[in-house]
Amino acid sequence: MAYTTIDDPSAYFQTTLYTGNGNGSGQAITHGGNSDLQADWIWIKNRTDAENHSVTDSVRGGGKGVLSNSSDAESNNNSNGYLSSFNSDGFTTANAGVYNNASSKNYVSWNWKAGTSFSNSSGSNGANLDSTGSVSTTAGFSIVSFTGNRSTTRNIYHGLGAVPKMIIFKNRDTTNGWTIYNEAIGNANKLTLNGTNASGACTACFASTTPTSTLFTVGDDSDTNGTSNNMIAYCFADVQGYSKFGSYTGNGNADGTFVYTGFKPAWLMVKRTDGTDYWYMYDNKRDVDNVIEHKLEANDSAAEYTSVDWLDFTSNGFKWRYTGGGVNASGGSFIYMAFAENPFVTSSGVPATAR
Repeated sequence: MAYTTIDDPSAYFQTTLYTGNGNGSGQAITHGGNSDLQADWIWIKNRTDAENHSVTDSVRGGGKGVLSNSSDAESNNNSNGYLSSFNSDGFTTANAGVYNNASSKNYVSWNWKAGTSFSNSSGSNGANLDSTGSVSTTAGFSIVSFTGNRSTTRNIYHGLGAVPKMIIFKNRDTTNGWTIYNEAIGNANKLTLNGTNASGACTACFASTTPTSTLFTVGDDSDTNGTSNNMIAYCFADVQGYSKFGSYTGNGNADGTFVYTGFKPAWLMVKRTDGTDYWYMYDNKRDVDNVIEHKLEANDSAAEYTSVDWLDFTSNGFKWRYTGGGVNASGGSFIYMAFAENPFVTSSGVPATAR
């Protein structure tokens, strides 16, 4: 059996850097990976200024934005800027908004492909809710839209054909926070993307039920199943050589913990689960070599921070060079989600090289 089914991760994920041009008609942004990428989930951050993270997807439509660092409800065509189109090789911003196209400001966009639309009408079964969305079973990623029914536990089709390791939920209609299911913290606990909270109990969020290869479960909680509310869920499964959603224990040492992923990372997000701290974000475009110094925080609008030597991306994982509690506290518990630049070994046996 081949080590990986994805020899070119840029066909499913790319990081793109660009400079805003301040054009009120928007700007077309082209990705630069080995493969053209028409992304379905696009996450943009103004690196220069303290502005919100803008999160859009093709299921809701580019003009409907939510903010990873805020509990705000979905905004339609916000004047601060979302997208006017998802293009075959990039995207087009809608205007000159500060979130994605202010003049002379530096931006980063993180871009994931799902690609295949689905509609699952299982709501006639009292245990299930209808869902629609977009999925790539190859890349282990789906975007799921559904209408909540808080009165009781419900199951929802996710399309992956594999068990999700991580699901990110947002109630689009209310100011409920972003709620995260992660396998490492279990089905009776949650994390909050727009906050610094440690892992906390929430038996109602997922009805204390682990997702299956077909369905995820939501309970009597408005964060994940608001009554008559429009909900969105981003679902992720591990794909060998391409993506990993795992956990590790820090060692508090500058010769830090090494985490094996099975690929050279292109993108990494980390959260401490047993203590209060930020969601730290790194990628291979803002830092093209080691040591990685450029950091953003998913739960915070702060501009990019570059004053610390954080970590190395290696050919098969990542290694911490920082002793701080948010990423490498001695004995601390952490989760991460990571996507590949290159698999450790391609399907034809070619190994990845170190940075």
